[in-house]
Amino acid sequence: MFTIIYIMGKNAVVLLPGLQNILSELGENIRLARLRRGFSTELVAERAGISRATLWSVEKGSPSVAMGIYISVLNALKLEKDILLVAKDDELGHKLQDLKLPVRQRAKKTGK
Repeated sequence: MFTIIYIMGKNAVVLLPGLQNILSELGENIRLARLRRGFSTELVAERAGISRATLWSVEKGSPSVAMGIYISVLNALKLEKDILLVAKDDELGHKLQDLKLPVRQRAKKTGK
């Protein structure tokens, strides 16, 4: 297994290949959403308050771009609410939570 390292300034962003694939798919989905709307890179970049170069980095799925920039681009595409779907149906988390829930026991009936 290897990692992909992106250098931005003094900070290095290290991602496992599977995570980079997910980020690349997110960038591609953002690009496709822009194209479906018929928006130019100039328009989306202007609406998001970023440069076209940064938008290209977003659409490539660059891990060196801040999450806030991704959300700004989603907002420019009117997709900002899609970010709320992340981890909404957390099946593994719910299963783990259920395993830790205490099982209530019924109180013993008192005889009358």
